[in-house]
Amino acid sequence: MQRVILFYFLFINLLTFLIYSYDKFISRYGKKRRVSEKELHTFSIIGGFLGASLAMALFHHKIAKSSFLIKHIVILLLWIVAIAYYFTQIDVINFLR
Repeated sequence: MQRVILFYFLFINLLTFLIYSYDKFISRYGKKRRVSEKELHTFSIIGGFLGASLAMALFHHKIAKSSFLIKHIVILLLWIVAIAYYFTQIDVINFLR
């Protein structure tokens, strides 16, 4: 089960990174419809918080908008707490077996 969780997090973070990158590309060069902030936050909430953070840092995407940044930081903190709780409740040595 732990491997499924690990692969899920790898997949969702890669997907989230690509979605944030696409949105940044469209904001600069495209005339297509942008990805909504609600959708971007949804991908962070379902586990793509690291991919979102990396894309925001690399592409300076949405970092000037304080309301978006505050919501992202809250999501990030919630995930940190959840992960810390998870690892204190299981045997870490057996996590990847």
